[in-house]
Amino acid sequence: MSAEKKLSIQEQEELLKTLKTRFEKNMHRHEGMEWGKVQEKLEAHPEKLWSLSEMERTEGEPDIIEYDSNNDQYTFYDCSKESPKGRRSYCYDREALEARKKHKPENNVLDMAAFMGIELLTEVEYRVLQQLGEYDLKTSSWVKTPEHIRKHGGAIFCDRRYDTVFVYHNGADSYYAARGFRGSLRV
Repeated sequence: MSAEKKLSIQEQEELLKTLKTRFEKNMHRHEGMEWGKVQEKLEAHPEKLWSLSEMERTEGEPDIIEYDSNNDQYTFYDCSKESPKGRRSYCYDREALEARKKHKPENNVLDMAAFMGIELLTEVEYRVLQQLGEYDLKTSSWVKTPEHIRKHGGAIFCDRRYDTVFVYHNGADSYYAARGFRGSLRV
């Protein structure tokens, strides 16, 4: 990981090429959008490129799922078929991590997302993603937990089974090899 959160010119070019290829292969996620306009926006915001590279590095396979014409913003979501491999086995937040007495995971979801410069998907955003394909058929993903649930020690996660999206709860301090998190980034 880069401490300065900046990509070299070569890293930027490689990432843009990867993102363009994914964009062109998955037009059903962003019908009517043009890659050239997306690339211009990305090149104008190199800090966002760094965040996208972190999404890519952790195997999230970021792709555009929305354009907000009112704010002139593109929204990227992690679109990997399963929860990103490089973001699994983390408890929900710092409070949960510090509460664990034994077998603490390396990190927590909220701190990692903040470091990456991305937002954790909400339950609503997770359901939007599931309308674009079938995701988390074998894994699950933490989603942003409402405060009234978190204050009781819980956190929520989602997956897709039996052609249905399910929302579950767990202790925020739990972590599993098959549970990661998905994020979004607005550019």
